[in-house]
Amino acid sequence: MAIGPHAGAHRVAIRAATSIGVPLIILYFMGRMDLSIYASFGALSSLYGRFHYYGDRIRMQLGAGLIFVSVLLIGTLLAVLDADTNVRIMTIALVATLVTGIVGGYKWHPGGATFAVFAAGAVATMPGNWINLAQILVVTSAAAIFSVSLTAALGLLRTRSWTKVFRPIRRAVFQADWSVAVTVGIGALLAGLIGQTFDDDHWYWAMVAASVVLAGAATTSRLTRSIQRFIGTTLGVLMAGVLLWLEMPTLGVVGAVIVLQAAAELLIGRNYGVAMLAVTPLALLMVSLANPIDPEILVVDRVFETFIGSLVGTAIALVSAKLRSDEQHS
Repeated sequence: MAIGPHAGAHRVAIRAATSIGVPLIILYFMGRMDLSIYASFGALSSLYGRFHYYGDRIRMQLGAGLIFVSVLLIGTLLAVLDADTNVRIMTIALVATLVTGIVGGYKWHPGGATFAVFAAGAVATMPGNWINLAQILVVTSAAAIFSVSLTAALGLLRTRSWTKVFRPIRRAVFQADWSVAVTVGIGALLAGLIGQTFDDDHWYWAMVAASVVLAGAATTSRLTRSIQRFIGTTLGVLMAGVLLWLEMPTLGVVGAVIVLQAAAELLIGRNYGVAMLAVTPLALLMVSLANPIDPEILVVDRVFETFIGSLVGTAIALVSAKLRSDEQHS
């Protein structure tokens, strides 16, 4: 199993861990861990643009923050309106399509709509009320702004130049490959519909898995991601199960989230499958902080739904490759 070069990953890991850690610790001392999932997704803005220069990175992170606020509002609105499960799945599949198109069109990194689908799906399956919409605007926006501010502050410390930090090098040119976006949307839709026939609560994990598998345009990349996703998730779920069954105090769970976020960023650019050993328990602990449920249910559902999503994503990747091959030879 190949491990890529370090490439300064420790700097990204420290920044990402700080971005998610500070908002969570503030919420802990406020006694509002029910809002932790909103802060966690806002903090994920810090993950964007890790290979880009500061001006481009900050622009990317601001865009990502706007997307996280938007998809959390959409998912929560579905919960507040008590929308039919199929409506929720179709809406999140549309989110997957649009976000994939936007992210790909502007050449953001990381690519794909995985985080957006996870965010929308997680809150769409949680109890919701109208006040949550205002809480998302405040908490998610604040966490995203903190992440961007931290990026800017670190940039100023390194460069001592406002121009280098805040002036983008590349123009924001939009060139989307909507065929990839539509393929991701179809995969997410089918995975969600199949997943919800077995599990009413965590069908969105199947959509997340399918979105990951189909994020790349190359068939080989999609199939590799499918295998890595399932194996890495299965092993990562076992790690999450141990952490959840330990019944750590809330502050201990917050500490675990911070460490796992750093570990994920140390590994994600070097080997995707290995990174899933950190990403999977991180995702489960993020959900558990805001909406605690039985660890056994969480673990079993996650493995099963990931299997469905990976299987659907693989099937669609193969069908898509066959259709492209037929077009080229026709």
